[in-house]
Amino acid sequence: RDEQRDGHLRSADFFDVENSGPMTFKSLSFDGSKATGELTIKGNTNVVELDVEFFGEDKDPWGGTRIGFEATTEINRKDYGVDFNIPLDGGKVLVGDKVSITLEIEAVLNQA
Repeated sequence: RDEQRDGHLRSADFFDVENSGPMTFKSLSFDGSKATGELTIKGNTNVVELDVEFFGEDKDPWGGTRIGFEATTEINRKDYGVDFNIPLDGGKVLVGDKVSITLEIEAVLNQA
């Protein structure tokens, strides 16, 4: 909810949304606790492994079946061409290389 920061993240410094399009994840396999797939950011694709936790299945108030998951992984942003940084005093930099990704997923069974 910070327009200036969000605009900078969309720029060529970071994700270059205008030229690169959306980030995507294409699943290759899932064994119930690990999902392996191809993560593409800025046109760079790498295979990643997500740790998946199944939260359960239940009926919603409208009679639909819902399931919940959480998936997590860590990537190095430089592996995806995201290498913007600003040097700070003492030899440090503003942006770290390690990025933690957490997906909270709720799916509804389509009755059609």
